[in-house]
Amino acid sequence: MNQITTFWNYFQQNNFVFLLLTEVPQDELKNQFDKLLYHLHHYNKDLGIIIKNKKTNAELIITANGNPYLFKEVELLVHHAPKINRWKTTAFLQPEMNIEKYENGTDKPLNYCGISIRISEMYFIPLENPNKLTDLGIRVLLKNYIIHKENSRLREAVYTLIEHLIGEKSFANDLSFIEIDQLKNEDLEDDCVLELYNLKFFIDTFEYD
Repeated sequence: MNQITTFWNYFQQNNFVFLLLTEVPQDELKNQFDKLLYHLHHYNKDLGIIIKNKKTNAELIITANGNPYLFKEVELLVHHAPKINRWKTTAFLQPEMNIEKYENGTDKPLNYCGISIRISEMYFIPLENPNKLTDLGIRVLLKNYIIHKENSRLREAVYTLIEHLIGEKSFANDLSFIEIDQLKNEDLEDDCVLELYNLKFFIDTFEYD
C-alpha cells in the first residue's frame, strides 16, 4: 500500500506539469514523466500510463499493457486514486466510441517502426475455433500487408491499433487468436469481410448469440 500511496502523492503534487503539456519545456516534461513511471514501476514494473489532455480537463489512464494477469493490479491502483481537480483517472484503455472518423476515412495513420496503417483501411474476417465454438478469432486484412509482412513489428502494430479500438479488457478477453493477411480487391465484395472499426459491435453481438 505504501507504493500506491507514494505514486499518488507524487502525481497529486506534480499533476499541473502533465495538465499543461504544451506549456512545459520538453526536458522538464520528460523528467517528470520518468519520475512518475519510476514510482509506478515500484508498484508494478509491467504497468503503463497514458495521459490524454483536453482544453479544460485531462485523463490519466493506467494500463496493464494488455496483460489480463495484471488487471487486478490496475484496478487496485485506480481504486485508491485521489480526487484531483480537472483530472479523471481511468483503469484500462477504453473502447473508441467515436468511429465517425473511421467511417469517413479521416483518421490518422499509426506510424510504428517503419509501418504505416490506418483503421479506416483495415478489414477483418471472423474465425471460429471448431474445437471450442465460444472462442472468437479474426483475420485482419491490410491493404499494404505485402509491403510490411517482413517487418517483425507488424503484429505488434496491429495489436496496438486493435487494443485502442476495442479497449484493453475486450482485446485480452474476447479475442482468442488473430491472423494477418493481405486485403484483395475481391474481399470487398465478400459479405464475410467487415470493416475493422465495426469489430467492437461484432464482438458484442457474438457474445449474445
